Amino acid sequence: CVRLDSRNFSKMHCYRITESCSHEPDNSDDVDLSAPTLKDAPPAAPESGKQFLKVFDGDDALKRGSFRLVSIYRATRNEEVVEAALRAFYLCDEPQNYELQVVRDPQHVSSDDILNRNASGPDNRGSLKDLCDTWLLTAKPRHADVIKVYTRPSSSSAFVSVSVSESSTAASVLREVFLQLDTRGGGSSCSLENPGKFVDKDETNFSLQEVNMSSRQVQRQTLSPQEKILDKLKEIRKVSLRQMNQTRFCMVENQSPAVQVSLLIIGLPPDRSNEEYTQLIQNHLAVKSHLVSINHVYSSQGAVVLQISCFSEAERVYMLAKDTSIENKMLTSLVIPEIQANKLGDVCPLLVFVNPKSGGLKGRELLYSFRKLLNPHQVFDICNGGPLAGLHTFREVPRFRVLVCGGDGTVGWVLGVLEAVRHKLVCREPPIGIIPLGTGNDLARVLRWGAGYSGEDPHHILVSVDEADEVLMDRWTILLDARDISEEGKDNGFLEPPKIVQMNCYFGIGIDAQLSLDFHQAREDEPDKFTSRFHNKGVYVRVGLQKISHTRSLHKELQLQVDNQNVQLPNIEGLIFLNIPSWGSGADLWGSEVEGRFKKPSINDGLLEVVGVTGVVHMGQVQSGLRSGIRIAQGNYIRLTIRNPIPVQVDGEPWIQPPGLIIISAAGPKVRMLKKSKQKQKKSSANRDGRSESPSSRDGGH
Repeated sequence: CVRLDSRNFSKMHCYRITESCSHEPDNSDDVDLSAPTLKDAPPAAPESGKQFLKVFDGDDALKRGSFRLVSIYRATRNEEVVEAALRAFYLCDEPQNYELQVVRDPQHVSSDDILNRNASGPDNRGSLKDLCDTWLLTAKPRHADVIKVYTRPSSSSAFVSVSVSESSTAASVLREVFLQLDTRGGGSSCSLENPGKFVDKDETNFSLQEVNMSSRQVQRQTLSPQEKILDKLKEIRKVSLRQMNQTRFCMVENQSPAVQVSLLIIGLPPDRSNEEYTQLIQNHLAVKSHLVSINHVYSSQGAVVLQISCFSEAERVYMLAKDTSIENKMLTSLVIPEIQANKLGDVCPLLVFVNPKSGGLKGRELLYSFRKLLNPHQVFDICNGGPLAGLHTFREVPRFRVLVCGGDGTVGWVLGVLEAVRHKLVCREPPIGIIPLGTGNDLARVLRWGAGYSGEDPHHILVSVDEADEVLMDRWTILLDARDISEEGKDNGFLEPPKIVQMNCYFGIGIDAQLSLDFHQAREDEPDKFTSRFHNKGVYVRVGLQKISHTRSLHKELQLQVDNQNVQLPNIEGLIFLNIPSWGSGADLWGSEVEGRFKKPSINDGLLEVVGVTGVVHMGQVQSGLRSGIRIAQGNYIRLTIRNPIPVQVDGEPWIQPPGLIIISAAGPKVRMLKKSKQKQKKSSANRDGRSESPSSRDGGH
């Protein structure tokens, strides 16, 4: 259901996901790392009767030197060796359809150098003690076969099984598919999107497409009508048996040859008119107006989408944009695929954002894992262009869910961009799930996604997201209006332009924000050291100890109004406004004690809880569960007057706020979040405990 126009390299339609060139620990297309390497394999003692065989699955593996090790006994029969080799490559097929051929020199191999494993005759039952240890696993010649032709590329079940012989061509296979669809549909051919809907039966409007889905790339090749199918299968198996296992044949409608490349340009000055963006693109990228047009504008994000009808022009603009800056800000250019929403059917796809910089290397591992498990076009590196690229790609999908892999700040980033562009989406309120990769992860804790990602199987994560429950959550708008406030409380004019920020979790003023600011500055000074949650929390403890003797009486510097009522502040050093019942990495700052004048807090009650802390020691007691904060008020409209510059933080992002006014109010509609089901949470914990001996647990979960 994803279409992407690119150059036609030879006859393969290939789109490759750019990733780090560093070797992945779970690269399923290379040597089987779960097996011992040849140099690590224990030498087979003569008395043990064991032997290690290097087995290749095709010509491509021979060229790359990519093999699997198979351990056998020297007296093993040929059929059992073949069966062991099939298991090593995870090929579920009948052993009698395959044979092993000895390779004399794998470094200089050609077809003539390969000797048949069964050279002494098909009934050979001899031992392997005198044979070479390098083998090629090949498929025996077949005079007939059965292929599955998928009539809906997005579905793993909508296929037609077609028997093919030596005379079968792509055109004859299509005719057979239409005949079977006619039978199912009662005399008329079924629509590819809806098998119950009938369309024109002319198979010339369709083509047979070969799709190879490996771990790093998706290749598509449209077969010519006269291409022999058995020859094609033989060719694929000769190159790689695993590639044959990863290949499917799809029936696709013939597309117009017109080129349409969508290019997202991010980093332009925000809040400009369409005419101004057109002029900026023309001045800095010198686009050819007859080939390039702007078909989407996201002014609040400083981004436009260019529609380009020429590959060479698209390539030129793409490369030039990466080296161009406007108003001292570098541009980012991304090729955007087209999701053919009309072919999705009744499904709810998942849009995944991953922050590879969060959680040490775990973010990057999740990025690679999800790109293998899902269509790589639905998994986005949020550090490359932000959330807009994914949201624009899914703009016409009628129903989808979002999974954000990162900390609370990453989740807030996605929610902020979603709020800004939701009016351009068909699905305006997609529910959002979280895989916690940050330090605090308070929002993820409240929604039962846990305190932090601990190597859970990515497939289990996807199942949990699919089974999660939708809940509503309040969001809040904070207006920061810096003004010169005199000691008498008089307004002496603006200090800087007002700014608006969105809050999802909490807003802190005073000592809480000061600790966040010190941590933030320490991380900016030495970012390479902040690669684990344990180190990050250690830094928080250290900066807290440095402020333990700090005193600041906020009640003398702040004036608080809640729902238009003045509120007297106690003698405190920190003031926190809570939207969720988790603060400071899981602490219950409000407390569980029932008090008649306050309602029980909830993430969707339309109220903020106002809590005070007396200092660092009090904060430590709260995080230890010994105390709770000082309850001050609940309300949905907050007005603060600040007389002096003071540290503030919103969802963990700190800065020094000049004196002036701060107004907090509800931010439009509530957002839909995904809350992990309790039953699934228990199952996930049990699965983690039971995977102690699995390969995925040995390499960190991947």
